[in-house]
Amino acid sequence: MSAFGLALSMSSEWLAGVAPLALALPLLGFLGRLGGSGNGTRPLRPETRVAELEHELERLRTVIRQTASLNATLSHDRVLERVLDVCASAISNGNPEDQWLVSVLLLVAGENLEVETARGLTTADLRVRLRGESGATERALTSGHLVAIEDPARDPELQCFAGLHQCKSAVCVPLVVGLEVYGLLLFAHPNPTFFSPDRVELLESIAQQALVALQNAKLYMDLQQEKENLTEAQEEARKKLARDLHDGPTQSVGAIAMRVNFARRLMERDVKAAADELFRIEELARRTTKEIRQMLFTLRPLVLETEGLVSALQHLAGKMDETHGQQVLVEADPGAVDDLEIGKQGVLFYIAEEAVTNARKHAKASHIWVRLRREGDLLTLEIQDDGVGFDVAQVEANYEQRGSLGMINLHERAEMLNGLMRIDSARGKGTRILALVPLTPEEADRLHRPGFAA
Repeated sequence: MSAFGLALSMSSEWLAGVAPLALALPLLGFLGRLGGSGNGTRPLRPETRVAELEHELERLRTVIRQTASLNATLSHDRVLERVLDVCASAISNGNPEDQWLVSVLLLVAGENLEVETARGLTTADLRVRLRGESGATERALTSGHLVAIEDPARDPELQCFAGLHQCKSAVCVPLVVGLEVYGLLLFAHPNPTFFSPDRVELLESIAQQALVALQNAKLYMDLQQEKENLTEAQEEARKKLARDLHDGPTQSVGAIAMRVNFARRLMERDVKAAADELFRIEELARRTTKEIRQMLFTLRPLVLETEGLVSALQHLAGKMDETHGQQVLVEADPGAVDDLEIGKQGVLFYIAEEAVTNARKHAKASHIWVRLRREGDLLTLEIQDDGVGFDVAQVEANYEQRGSLGMINLHERAEMLNGLMRIDSARGKGTRILALVPLTPEEADRLHRPGFAA
């Protein structure tokens, strides 16, 4: 076997063992073309070919190490910062013209594409926002495939970047997986032939690795955020329990102690009046016991874990009637939440409990309805009352000065389920709270599109 053949064989084994397959195949093809000849016009001497191969192997080892480092970190910011450097290193040949490469990472922010990080752009370019609705960006995002263009300065959207005005070639690499669009990578260069098939193939492969790294980092960030949300929800539940204990049972126990003392002194003067007072004390003690049991039920409804959300809501309605005389009517579609995991059912229960408690305390409602509906892959939890209602805009305008966080809790819990929360109310017309919960990723995408109407 020749020196070149041996080196290529060893490199193949090394690449197959270390590099992801999607990246290894383009690199091996690139090495194979390098071994054939130097510049395509005349064969290279064996020692020259081996030297060039060793140089390219070292460069590609560096690229693979850098690519592997993208997946080794769970920091979203570090992935974003490194991806352009990895791409630039992969397509660089060590020539002076490599320094003129312009690279941009654009991420979706609302309805726009915003520059997250860039190399070779002007300061003003960093503030540019693209709509992604025309030209190369639109074609790349729509097709999900790399798009090459010859004159980016004449592209309807890319011409907004002053840093591209001297460039004669460019490629847009979309960062898209399934229905989720993260953004795109943009590379441009003054040389019209800079983006050879080899370089394009490498960019596409590295972009796929970068997309995996971004997904992993985003999932980790989402998990951290969910952990923080759960911690905040637990802390708010603890504070709510403390407030409820202070406003209810604590004051009732204090009243019981005072009235027992009064009854003891009354027994010396009027036994009949003392007996009546003891009867009233007994009733107060029973009512206080019911309030404490109601709080324990809402803190951890065991029936939710054993019988599911619908049974838990029915128990909630019974305890509201038993403890406070508040009529709560539960209506649920059969099997609406049968395939919903118990953790998500718990979040829906706490949304309903918070809304029902708010209605009982503030709405002065004769009736509260809790409705659970399912249409396809969309679950709807509705809490409606016939109470006094309120001005939603006015309450939200000065919410930071209010002591209660009830409305914020409702919105945050809906977000934990990737859902939406809507509150409709008007003075004298009652209140309607609607939680929309998607049961599939496709339904979640539809739910969060602009213009969605329930």
